[in-house]
Amino acid sequence: MMNAPPRTSDHASARRIAGLLGPTMSAVLISESPLVQPRLYDAQIPPVVYLSGVLLFLGGLAVLRAHHRWARDWTALVTLAGWAMLALGLVRMFAASQYNQAAAGTSATAFMILEGALLVVGLTLTYQGYRRER
Repeated sequence: MMNAPPRTSDHASARRIAGLLGPTMSAVLISESPLVQPRLYDAQIPPVVYLSGVLLFLGGLAVLRAHHRWARDWTALVTLAGWAMLALGLVRMFAASQYNQAAAGTSATAFMILEGALLVVGLTLTYQGYRRER
């Protein structure tokens, strides 16, 4: 009988996930910003919204399977991001047309504020994923 490998600490797991999730969130948010690509979502169709929902759902599920911990430190941000991805993925999958219409009606200012807040989360996760160990 083989021995199972030792489990890594919750912080090590959170750091690995943050090292993937943070830069990915940051790159996606910056690349889809209206300042970078002002017409990116002008012709968005429900099948593309649905596909992005599937990818968000899968990513959120993967994060939660690997790390589901509520603590009073930055690692809870990883769990929160996983739940947010899972929920947004489900919304995009089950209400792609309605999501598309709601997104089209959102003002550029509201969109920029939301993306700015999410970028702060992405940059925080990036920092936590790549900072030096103490």
